[in-house]
Amino acid sequence: MRITLVGSRHFGVTTLNMLREHGVSIARVVVADAEDRLAATAKAAGIEVVVQANPKLVVASEIASDTDLIVTAHSHARIGRDALAAAKLGGIGYHPSLLPRHRGKAAVEWTIKEGDPIAGGTIYHLADRMDAGAIAAQDWCFVKKGETARELWERALAPLGLKLLADVIDYAKVHKALPAKVQDEQFATLAPSLS
Repeated sequence: MRITLVGSRHFGVTTLNMLREHGVSIARVVVADAEDRLAATAKAAGIEVVVQANPKLVVASEIASDTDLIVTAHSHARIGRDALAAAKLGGIGYHPSLLPRHRGKAAVEWTIKEGDPIAGGTIYHLADRMDAGAIAAQDWCFVKKGETARELWERALAPLGLKLLADVIDYAKVHKALPAKVQDEQFATLAPSLS
């Protein structure tokens, strides 16, 4: 399985490392910033790095040829329809909430702000609408009393995301397809930016 990884920062690096351990071929890494730690880690591993022409949009020419699956890891860019069509299985991303709850940026912060006793993570199909694609995998965890968003992310949600991504990639390797369950729109919330 050939993967194009689109991402940034620490979660992008940990996802890259997980993919390398999972025996998939990482055809290319796509980043918005050439100075990002994901770009440096990929270059050090001998993986081709492409910097997006538009930091808010990934286009087909930025996806490696013969890509089976696009994986996003801490990317704030939209993956264009043409880019998704360039990958045999399309693309998946990790969102640190129980989609369709807390769609959008700052999902972990909104989990804390809303006082949710349970948090979770979702692997979802990349689609035209933000965080609205079909669910490929989902799991949950408890939120500790007094826990900050960063503490929740580091303790539970980041490791959960890596596990769920690995599970979905393993499924795709065997079945040559992705699991998909349509999100129930009656439970959708949009987490506005807190800044």
